[in-house]
Amino acid sequence: MSAAASWSYTAAATLWPWLGRDDWSGVEQFGPPQVFACDYSAESKRMTDAKGVEFTTQQILYTERADIKQGDRVLIGESALASPIAAGALEVRTVKRDADTFDRVADDFQVVT
Repeated sequence: MSAAASWSYTAAATLWPWLGRDDWSGVEQFGPPQVFACDYSAESKRMTDAKGVEFTTQQILYTERADIKQGDRVLIGESALASPIAAGALEVRTVKRDADTFDRVADDFQVVT
C-alpha cells in the first residue's frame, strides 16, 4: 500500500466477485465476501459504462484493489453475508484506473456503482 493510500483509505468495504450465471437456473453466482480498504463518496452524475450504456452513479469507491470488475457487487462497510443481494450491495458499473502519482507503488481505482 502506498503512503498516500495508508492515510486516505481508512474505510472498509465488502466485495462479492461475480462468477457468472448458473447454467440451469440463470441465477447470478458470486464468490465469498472480501473486505478491502477504501474511501468513498456518494455522487449522482451521468456516466457511461464499458458497454456504452449511460447510467447515473450512486457511489464511487476509491481503492488500490486492482481485481474489482464490472458486474461485481460492493457494499460500504463490512459484511459476512454470503449473498450480496441480501446485504444490499450495489453492482459495479465501471472501474477507472488512475496512476499512483506520489509513490508509484500501486495504482488507484475508482469503483463506480
